[in-house]
Amino acid sequence: MNIDFKKISRLCGPGSIVAVVMLVFVCLVLILYSSSIGLASEIGIREPVFTSVDYSTVPQSVIDDAERIADEFVGDSGERHQNMVDQLVGSYIAARDADIVIFFNSGGMGWNYVKDTPSWESILNGITSELENLGYRPLVLNYCRTGKGFWSSIKEIIEASTRYTKKVRDMEIRVEFLVDHLPDLKVIVAGESTGTVITEEAMNFLRNRPNVYSIQTGNPFWNKTTDQERTLRINTNGTCSDAFSYGNVPGMAWATFKSWVGLSSPEDNPGNILKFLKAPGHDYFWKYPGISTEIIRFLRDNFEKKN
Repeated sequence: MNIDFKKISRLCGPGSIVAVVMLVFVCLVLILYSSSIGLASEIGIREPVFTSVDYSTVPQSVIDDAERIADEFVGDSGERHQNMVDQLVGSYIAARDADIVIFFNSGGMGWNYVKDTPSWESILNGITSELENLGYRPLVLNYCRTGKGFWSSIKEIIEASTRYTKKVRDMEIRVEFLVDHLPDLKVIVAGESTGTVITEEAMNFLRNRPNVYSIQTGNPFWNKTTDQERTLRINTNGTCSDAFSYGNVPGMAWATFKSWVGLSSPEDNPGNILKFLKAPGHDYFWKYPGISTEIIRFLRDNFEKKN
């Protein structure tokens, strides 16, 4: 069967083509906004898993606040509501025994657990070890901003285009919930790569919270940042600048091409985006002096050593 595309184009016209494109875009937006972004079953604190929460040890005011937040994000009833309440109250119980809570937000699509991010697993181990040396009791909370699957990826892409207007609020409210009810607690909002966008935006809303800090690595080049107090941004591991952070698109394209055709050499600077796109220098491990030295300095500048 022969298809006369010119005839179809004449019949449809450019206006119809634009209309189809707009319809597809509107459908994608509706997919995003017809469901709550703050679904506790899809996004939120994935590690540790807060199940069988003992509410008998929690003040009623804390429970009431958790219920109010869940009402706002996922409705006033159902499994999702209870899941979010359990996450909030569970994080409160865990944080009572800690001095500093670290919220980790991964790169990529934002669904990785810490164990799936070996680079930042090493950094988190380094941070917790340094904080313990300073006399603190740290707690790591793995915050995932996206559920796995095709539609979750579509939602993530659309939400990213709006600078995570809804997901930022979800992360922000979880931090505020802890610092409101545990006023002596300090929080570090941490993020890598694309995850730094949501941590950066969250810090804009948390700027007046003097006990909230941020550590970020590999900020995307398209995301414009502003000076923030209590924020450490690292866009080089000390061996070379991050092509992804400095917008070295030709460098990324050449590195990706060499990798695909098998021309990469051990001397090439490692680093990748979404596993299949290469970005020289987009490689952050605690073993690099440019990482560990900067973070240790930041921690010692902001957290006094306890006796």
